[in-house]
Amino acid sequence: MRKVMLFCSLLFCLTWPVQALPEINAMAPLIVRERSEFQHQLKVAKKLGITAISVDVWWGLVEQAGDQQFVWQYYDDVFSDIRAAGLKIIPIMAFHQCGGNVGDDCDIPLPGWIWTHYQRKGIAPDDLRYQSEDGNTANETLSLWSDELVKTQYIEFMQAFATRYQTIATDFVELNISMGPAGELRYPSYNSHDGVAAAFPSRGRFQAYSLLSRTDFQHWLEQRYQSIATLNSGWGTAYQNFAEIALPMSWDQAIASNQHLTEPSRQDFLQWYHQALVAHGARMLRYAEYAFQQLPAEIPLGFKIPGIHWTINSDIGARTAELAAGIIDANAAFSSTPEPGYQQIIALAAPKAKQQRKVVVHFTALEMSDEPEGEAGSMPSTLVNWIGAEARRQGVILKGENALAAGLYHAEGWSNLQQVLRNGNYQGLTLLRLNDIVENPLAVATLQQLQPGF
Repeated sequence: MRKVMLFCSLLFCLTWPVQALPEINAMAPLIVRERSEFQHQLKVAKKLGITAISVDVWWGLVEQAGDQQFVWQYYDDVFSDIRAAGLKIIPIMAFHQCGGNVGDDCDIPLPGWIWTHYQRKGIAPDDLRYQSEDGNTANETLSLWSDELVKTQYIEFMQAFATRYQTIATDFVELNISMGPAGELRYPSYNSHDGVAAAFPSRGRFQAYSLLSRTDFQHWLEQRYQSIATLNSGWGTAYQNFAEIALPMSWDQAIASNQHLTEPSRQDFLQWYHQALVAHGARMLRYAEYAFQQLPAEIPLGFKIPGIHWTINSDIGARTAELAAGIIDANAAFSSTPEPGYQQIIALAAPKAKQQRKVVVHFTALEMSDEPEGEAGSMPSTLVNWIGAEARRQGVILKGENALAAGLYHAEGWSNLQQVLRNGNYQGLTLLRLNDIVENPLAVATLQQLQPGF
């Protein structure tokens, strides 16, 4: 079996011109347990042409003891090992928990004190959590509707990081910002708190049913319609005031009959839901720009968009997985022609007049193939191309990742990576994960052939 794998990798390598090789980085383990093993892996990665290592800087690990009680020793060691191997660092401000996602092998919750920190202001713990249409709450990340409450915590953490590591900042390739579950800019629409109802390849569950989110929806509607009479006219309702308006329910039935595309109240909900996520992304970038002022301005910020590729080709409820995650403009679902719908999220990284730092978008699923006729109606390759074309149109720096480690163990996955990178829209690649490169004969053989001096 190994001979076949190596043979396939050589075929791949011979068709990838060395001069066109993009920047290739690797993800560190979610948590480093065996430091000597990590040091060995870094040395091999360096020989294979890896440029930098991305590292989750877990909020829940560093500040777990209490507000502004930062403990950095673990990252002192990890960064020291990466630099000793001659590699650069991509720190990720990980404002999400470690655990509960595919491939997670650790358990680092958010700082426990954060849930009760605002009770004196009348904010209950569940007000800080996402709540789904099924009534379940998520602990993986703080709700975006709590941003204004907790922004001081985000900023303090990033400032403390900058102060601690200012002297090695020249070794930072990017400063990545976690914006949601798994570090991605999305809602936790298909996460474990909603059980099998939200599991792949379902549409997932909408996550806007907390007290703070309902209040925000009502305020958004008031700004949109100005008067309750105007809203009632458009919706065919008889509300007395905006405070009466509830969030739409019964999504399964609505989607089965396409009412989510025709009912004005649901159309408004979907627009607000997406716009709230985009606004959250913009806020997190502003917080980061402010917090990192002491670090060199040439270090770009970065954030990740998930590759939610299922339900794109579904007969019923097409693109509802992306809608539940909040990552596409609802107009994309309403359109009768293929419409990517990622314009607003990608625009977060578009060059702006007063922008201090460049912003890099990272997109996943580069290793995957379209399976439009399968159960999931999956179109990852099409999605990757949509994102690439839109980023190029807006002049946005775009880099890619493989969504699952399994893709690095098959020649088809490497072939797909090659095809994507050849078109020039993606300017770099981060491979998941370090051990899946250095302990994987196919990955080693493929990367080795790109390094003539190995």
